[in-house]
Amino acid sequence: MLIDTHSHLFLEDFVADLPQVMERAKSVGVSCILMPNIDSSTVDAMLDVCNEYAGYCFPMIGLHPTSVDESYERELEILRRYLSDSRKFIAIGEVGIDLYWDKTFQKEQIAAFEKQIEWALEYDLPIVIHARSAFDCIFTVMEPYKKTVLRGVFHSFTGTEEEAVKCLDFSNFLLGINGVVTFKKSPLPEILRSVIPLERIVLETDSPYLTPVPNRGKRNESVNIKDTLFKISQVYEMSPERVSLVTTESALKVFRNLQISSGRF
Repeated sequence: MLIDTHSHLFLEDFVADLPQVMERAKSVGVSCILMPNIDSSTVDAMLDVCNEYAGYCFPMIGLHPTSVDESYERELEILRRYLSDSRKFIAIGEVGIDLYWDKTFQKEQIAAFEKQIEWALEYDLPIVIHARSAFDCIFTVMEPYKKTVLRGVFHSFTGTEEEAVKCLDFSNFLLGINGVVTFKKSPLPEILRSVIPLERIVLETDSPYLTPVPNRGKRNESVNIKDTLFKISQVYEMSPERVSLVTTESALKVFRNLQISSGRF
């Protein structure tokens, strides 16, 4: 049994063949797919997919840092209304700070991140963090919450060994590992082996992005989580079944509101 803890299957990339995408995921043992929001323009499409595949796909709500600009407060107001009107969301995400593409709205990104951390605490939901070229900034914002009940996932971890250790210092957080671990030049396998216990990771695809080897360069989808699973089993020298069990149990501990139609593991 596998949980894809981060997949954007509601995007236009999947409009033409979404039923087939879902069937392929089920065929390799994916028992549910968690879907992070991007901004106000994507909420309805995400909810439509999650309603169509109720009990299999589960929505998050949040403002992605690359969607933050001078009007971020208006965006947050819209998303907050969705959150207030429904208990269906299983996390606050995808949120955080991204200084890779553009630093123009760094101040606004920090403010939006802080506000959404408050939402996570208010609603007792995990937070799914996007951190690209921004770990120092992320850690500064999160430091006051280190000893609180705040929990969540550092999505798509691709940081250094030092940054991994700092992530692990947040004891209620896991690291999301995806297809990057299969890339030829990725240092991630060695970092996992050296400092990150298997119990502190969850599996994800970040579909349609970051497709693992051997399909790198093609559209990613949830079925490809099997390739990440097999790579991680090699890294830790454990069976795929063991990796699947441990990472699934870890995901269920963080995403406590999951009500999987096929039952718990």
